[in-house]
Amino acid sequence: MNLNLIGKYALVGGSTQGIGRASAIELALLGANVILLARNEDKLKETASTLDTTKAQEHRYIVADYSHPEELEGKIRAYLSASPSVHILVNNTGGPPAGTALNATPSEFLAAFNNHLVCNHILAQALVPGMKSEKYGRIINIISTSVKQPIPGLGVSNTIRAAVGNWAKTLSIELAPFGITVNNVLPGATNTTRLQSIIGNKSEKQGKSAEEITNEMIAEIPAGRIADASEVASAVAFLATPAAAYITGINVPVDGGRTASL
Repeated sequence: MNLNLIGKYALVGGSTQGIGRASAIELALLGANVILLARNEDKLKETASTLDTTKAQEHRYIVADYSHPEELEGKIRAYLSASPSVHILVNNTGGPPAGTALNATPSEFLAAFNNHLVCNHILAQALVPGMKSEKYGRIINIISTSVKQPIPGLGVSNTIRAAVGNWAKTLSIELAPFGITVNNVLPGATNTTRLQSIIGNKSEKQGKSAEEITNEMIAEIPAGRIADASEVASAVAFLATPAAAYITGINVPVDGGRTASL
């Protein structure tokens, strides 16, 4: 099985923490040159210093804020004008705040739409020409199991994640003739700052301890535990490799069996 990413360039969004950071680590271990993308330069530098370089990889970073799509587009275009083509795009950014769909404001939906779908699209549009010329392309979107089964209390997230899922499926059909795959990885409960925020929100609203909320979550997971970010990153890394060349347009839940649907 060919898992070799030596000579490939991978751009990873939200890569200074959680699943994004773990994905960058795994891709580097397979030999990829990683371009980290996030808004905090100090954290980007620290993350870059931890990535594997035993295969002569050169890791870089781009400072950009997904809350400003025009800025993101300018930064990525500037990078591409003086750098090699990117073969692998991992679309990943922090999820919208918790809350019911009915109580969400229009501005919350618009902000989430920009942060997720619009920024994903900007990056894909910028990178796909290079993928075509290199005859190798992987677009991997970190979304959520909510595209299969909405999660109570995450109204905006459920809505926007589904939009990204359908965007990805459409893109997979359009890009398949060029050997470019597009897939979604759907993390379940994963030990990240995002999960801690969700637990804290539920704890406050329900008047329960964080431990009680955590145990209730675990009780819904057949595997009986919360995932580590590296376990989600392993799925991301595999989909980025030559071995996954014939896998496209799918959703891959990494949730310990929690999602009730197929």
